[in-house]
Amino acid sequence: MEDVDRLLPDVFARACESRSVVEHVAGRWGILALAALHEGSFRFNALRRRVDGVSEKMLAQTLQALERDGFVHRDAQPSIPPRVEYSLTPLGRRTAEKLVDLIMLVESSMPEVLGARAAYDAGRAEPASVAHGNDLAAQRHQ
Repeated sequence: MEDVDRLLPDVFARACESRSVVEHVAGRWGILALAALHEGSFRFNALRRRVDGVSEKMLAQTLQALERDGFVHRDAQPSIPPRVEYSLTPLGRRTAEKLVDLIMLVESSMPEVLGARAAYDAGRAEPASVAHGNDLAAQRHQ
């Protein structure tokens, strides 16, 4: 078993090549671009509209990284104006299916997440108000 473990990529190791791939796929824009392309092919501006909030520069960089890693296919048609469409490769489709499942899990868990956030924020606010109250009490005793 130890021999097998040594052969497997270790994403936790700084030098592991899979770490940059995970960053491209699961980063802020990569996951959204792959999930959008899971719906079908997109031209650049249509994909940018679908992934609301991404800048032109960031989307271009994201697509280039995903294309280089083999997840996205870029089809440039020689026309005027040039027509470029992006779609998923077979590797991209397999990956996007898992990412869409993750997104659906997160979306369905939002009530629980929002409850956890509220509890966390309430716990963080309490010590500040208690500390502030202690400051006021100390001022009264001076």
